[in-house]
Amino acid sequence: MVKDVFDQPGVEDMKAGFKEIVKYRNANNTGPVQRIYVVTVKDSVWKEMEDYGNLMPHTKYGNTKVYFFMENTNIPKILAPGEVNFDPQYNKSCIALFEKSAMSQVAFNKHPF
Repeated sequence: MVKDVFDQPGVEDMKAGFKEIVKYRNANNTGPVQRIYVVTVKDSVWKEMEDYGNLMPHTKYGNTKVYFFMENTNIPKILAPGEVNFDPQYNKSCIALFEKSAMSQVAFNKHPF
């Protein structure tokens, strides 16, 4: 049983080559917490991207977004809270968006823009 606890698959076991580039978390600990991540991948393994999103921290009544970009493409370095999280000039480079909203409702969209 102890072996099972320490032998769970994680990001290191995935083949897509995930690399977190930038993240944002609002400072509001009494209300909805908003987490935003920009992650690059070496390969567009859609299932692994969704799995990666599910591994990211999430707070009940909060929102977690993970934007995926191919490695060596034009990616945002600055994130902002709200509906639009980075400069729209990067939209074309975004290959997927994982979002877990309030009450843990999950959405995974390929080419969201």
